[in-house]
Amino acid sequence: MAVHRHVTVERIRLKFAAAHMATLGDELEPLHGHNYLVRCRVDGDLTDDRWVIDFSALKRAVREVCDALDHHFLLQERSPLLQVERDVEGWSIRFRNRAYRFPASDVVALPIENTTAELLAEYIAEQVVTRLASDGHGNLTKIAVDVEEMPGQAGGYARDLP
Repeated sequence: MAVHRHVTVERIRLKFAAAHMATLGDELEPLHGHNYLVRCRVDGDLTDDRWVIDFSALKRAVREVCDALDHHFLLQERSPLLQVERDVEGWSIRFRNRAYRFPASDVVALPIENTTAELLAEYIAEQVVTRLASDGHGNLTKIAVDVEEMPGQAGGYARDLP
C-alpha cells in the first residue's frame, strides 16, 4: 500500500494583484487585472520531525513569489504574438496597431508565452521549488499550484520532483 502525505497552504497572504493581457488564438485581451489567490500543495516523505514541511516555511516561499508579482504588469516575454522591447527606461509592447509603454519598475517580465492562470501557476511552482530546495527541503516529491483569477475560476500546474 502506497502512502502519500502532503501539506497545503492557501489564501492568507498568498495573493497578489496584477495586470496582464493574455493572448487567445491570434487576439490580445484588453489590459486588465485580477486579484489572484494562490494555493500550493507539496507531497513528500516525513522528516525526522515527522512532518512533510513546516507550514510557515512553505507559506514564506509562496508569499515571496506572490510579493514579487504584486501590483505589477505581468509581461509574457516569450509571446510569439507580441513585439517586446526593453530599454533603460522601460518596456515597449506592440500588437498589430496597438502600442503600450510601461516603466521598468512596473513590469515583471516572465519567461512564459502567455499570462494564463496555468502558466502563472507553473512559474510560481518553479520559483517555490527553487526556494525550498535552497532551504534544504529535499524530502519533497511533488508540487501543485493553483492560481485563482476570480472565485470559481483557477488554473493549475503540478509535477513530480526528483
